[in-house]
Amino acid sequence: MIDQMRPADWPAVESIYAAGIATGNATFETVVPTWQEWDQRYLSVCRLAARQGEHVLGWAALSRVSARPVYAGVAEVSVYVAEPARGRGYGRALLRRLVDESEQQGLWTLQASIFPENKASLRIHRTCGFREVGRREHIARLNGVWRDTVLLERRS
Repeated sequence: MIDQMRPADWPAVESIYAAGIATGNATFETVVPTWQEWDQRYLSVCRLAARQGEHVLGWAALSRVSARPVYAGVAEVSVYVAEPARGRGYGRALLRRLVDESEQQGLWTLQASIFPENKASLRIHRTCGFREVGRREHIARLNGVWRDTVLLERRS
């Protein structure tokens, strides 16, 4: 089941995010933000949780790409799935629902910046209608190592 993320889900979301950070291929972040930081970073709409019973197995949310009004309909996608639930369709289901809800909210472009080594995430995004825009070489360092990202986007 996929529904709206609730503040009470934060401990599970935090744990899933920490596991993603630990892989070294999910984000440039090296520490999990506090709930307050996370809450400010992500849009208040389109926050989703994948659940099995009361257990949160994944989450998805959108962040603003720019504070400029002209980009109000453009957001960056974050999708994380708990390690035991990976490969079982939760990421794809979260992303599809995120696309649907973003369109209902009037967003017209979703983008994702994914490490090229994260082949599962690239595959899921392509399956959900994202196209590769380009590769950003040595865009930033993670733990002192220059990393590339693949930039994908989906237009509504």
